[in-house]
Amino acid sequence: MYFSVVVSLKILNKENIMFDWWQKIVDNLVYNQLGLNSKSALGGALDFFLFDTVKIFILLAVIIFIVTLIRSYFPTEKVRDYLAGKHPLIGHIAAALFGIITPFCSCSAIPLFLGFIQARIPLGVTFSYLISAPMNNEIAIAMLFTLFGWKITALYIGFGLLVAIIAGIVIGKMNLEDEILIKPPEVKPAAIEEIKIPFKERAIESWNYTTDILKKVWLYILIGVGIGAFIHGYVPTEVIVKYAGGNAWYAVPLATILGVPMYSNAAGVMPLIEVLTNKGMLLGTALSFMMAITALSLPEAMILKKILSMKLIAIFFTTVALGIMAIGFIFNTILA
Repeated sequence: MYFSVVVSLKILNKENIMFDWWQKIVDNLVYNQLGLNSKSALGGALDFFLFDTVKIFILLAVIIFIVTLIRSYFPTEKVRDYLAGKHPLIGHIAAALFGIITPFCSCSAIPLFLGFIQARIPLGVTFSYLISAPMNNEIAIAMLFTLFGWKITALYIGFGLLVAIIAGIVIGKMNLEDEILIKPPEVKPAAIEEIKIPFKERAIESWNYTTDILKKVWLYILIGVGIGAFIHGYVPTEVIVKYAGGNAWYAVPLATILGVPMYSNAAGVMPLIEVLTNKGMLLGTALSFMMAITALSLPEAMILKKILSMKLIAIFFTTVALGIMAIGFIFNTILA
């Protein structure tokens, strides 16, 4: 799955080739047609906004379509039944990997999380999915690859999966099944009848799904890129560096704590991450901020409150937050 996404991204996202034409058009429009100074705050912000917006929309459309088409061959019911009958460790790994191909934010992943609980899949395994889905979905992967390249993306996916797997194992070892407020009846795995769907029909459905997703996230993209463009053009580097903390020990924990109350998806927050790193924030610190926003949120906690006890929610948030901080410190260390 990941290989397919990376191959498609490599083909599509040779930035010096594919988007060079668009950068030239934007530069000409902003600096020649509109007459803005290339060193001015307004010129830099507008150039950033126009270039990144179109680039992100193109990549999202292509990547979501490809991943959705691939996902059509793996029904959710099959995945659920597969996880229900496997060794816990295999279940954790499979659930975390499954999270990559489900394009959900932290709140949207909850219905399937509840479905796994109803299917009597081990609690820790269900949390591996709940953590991985918003953190490692294809939107995050596509945008991260676009902005930082395949090496950073591969490291991010690897550590993101590691957090999801380890956190799921830790929660599973605590025997917290009694903290589930909804006691579902046991659901026996259902036999899934193979239905052969023509490729053309799958492609049409995948494209319809892609356009539906874009309709839902376009505003987040514009807002995210807009904020990023404003910071890119108007906020002095010194301000970002000062409050980001640089190499200070508290930078990663502070970024993680600040990210939890916020609620967004990768489409909305990734452009901001690009600008923050360009302004001097260390990449590990910026990724901790992003992961806290996408994987943990107050709206998610409010929804989970109907399903889980506050004790289990607190354990979940604490475990994931510690994992996110660890990733931030590791990135800052290996990329120093």
